[in-house]
Amino acid sequence: MVDFKDANDVIAQLKRENAELSGMVLATGVILTQLLQSNCKRELNPQAAATRIMSNAREAIEGFTNATQADAVMKARALDAVKQYEEQIKSVLAV
Repeated sequence: MVDFKDANDVIAQLKRENAELSGMVLATGVILTQLLQSNCKRELNPQAAATRIMSNAREAIEGFTNATQADAVMKARALDAVKQYEEQIKSVLAV
C-alpha cells in the first residue's frame, strides 16, 4: 500500500528544492548577463565580441554533452539558453 502522506511530503520537498534552484538560476543568469554586457561594451566591436563568446559557449556545450553522452533535453535547453543570453546581451550593445 502506498503511503500518500510520505508521497505528499516528498512532493512538497521537491517543489521547495525546485523553487530554490530556480531562484539560483535566475540570479546566476542576471549576473552573467550583466557581466557579459559590461565586458562586451569595452570591445571595439561589441556585437562581434558577443557573437564570439556565444559561439565558444555553443562549442563547449556540444563538446561536453557529446563527451558525457548527456541527456538530449539538457543539451537542447543549454543551447536555447545561450541563444536567449545572446539576444539579451546584444539588445543593449552598440551596433
